[in-house]
Amino acid sequence: MKLFHLDQIAVPQAKLVDYLLSHTHPEGRSKARFFRRFGFTPETWDVLADALRRHAAEHEITKEEASPFGTRYVVEGILQTPSGRTPRIRTIWFIDIGAKVPRFVTAYPLAGD
Repeated sequence: MKLFHLDQIAVPQAKLVDYLLSHTHPEGRSKARFFRRFGFTPETWDVLADALRRHAAEHEITKEEASPFGTRYVVEGILQTPSGRTPRIRTIWFIDIGAKVPRFVTAYPLAGD
C-alpha cells in the first residue's frame, strides 16, 4: 500500500532548511551531512522536497502505527539525488486525526548508505 493523497502532500521549506539540511540543528545536523553528500542544499531545498514526494509515491508503506493523534507511516526505498547516486532512506509521514493528507515528519538514511 502507498500513501494517500500524494498530489496534495507538502514538504515545508522550514522543515528542510532549518532541520534536515541544517548543520547547526542539534538533531538534524547528522542528517544534513548525509543529504548534502548527495547534492541537496538549503538554497535548493525544493529539489529535496520534490525527491521526498517522489520517494513517497514510488515506494510502499513498510510500517503503520496508530496513535491517539493520528497515524504514522514509514516508507523505505531509494532516493533519487542530484548527484545521481541512489541511497536508501526511510521517510516518516503522519496523518492527523480528521485529516486526509499526510504531512512530512522526517527522513534519514537506512543502515549502510
